[in-house]
Amino acid sequence: MFDITLTFDNGPEPLVTPGVLDALKARDVKATFFVIGEKATAHPELVARAHEEGHVIANHTWSHTVPLGDRPLNGEAIEEIEKAQQAIARYAHPARYFRPFADGVVGPKLLNREAVQHLRDNTYTCVLWNVLGEEWLSRDGWVEPAVQRCKAQDWSLLVVHDLLEDAMRHFPRFLDRLIEEGAKFRMDFPPECVLIDRGRITQPLSPYVSGGWDDAG
Repeated sequence: MFDITLTFDNGPEPLVTPGVLDALKARDVKATFFVIGEKATAHPELVARAHEEGHVIANHTWSHTVPLGDRPLNGEAIEEIEKAQQAIARYAHPARYFRPFADGVVGPKLLNREAVQHLRDNTYTCVLWNVLGEEWLSRDGWVEPAVQRCKAQDWSLLVVHDLLEDAMRHFPRFLDRLIEEGAKFRMDFPPECVLIDRGRITQPLSPYVSGGWDDAG
């Protein structure tokens, strides 16, 4: 037995997200969708469907272009967060879940100091991950390696992407393999993957913030 919290990044995508939702519904599995604000605005029906079927809708920036840690301290990072939150406001979880991005690399490109202060002041919950599906690296061969990475720890917070049609056609088989292996699906997040919880910093932030962060302050 092992626990898994299933999350999706970079959607919604009209050629992919409906099939993902179908597979989840057929197996009564719930997930968190960290959506891009621009895409949520373009495809509100997919966000609505995910919410109506019991999934959590969360913020993955407005444009998903330049990592927040690479943005200047001129309000750009705040705009990326807030425009996306406005786009999902009708469906967003009360904890205001937010996930930064930096091409899957956990490090100082994730956030800048301005973003951190904004997340604190506006009671966001900042969520990272501890397992990547890596479906973009091997679009036909990602399922079994991803299952084994999930099995290798007691509680996996997995990121896959409802983005690549050829890779995600294998998603139903991935779910079935997890179920066969005894996965217990859950909706909360491992504490070590949560940097900020409803505005409260929960662990040292300096490794994740460009220019550093005063963890003693």
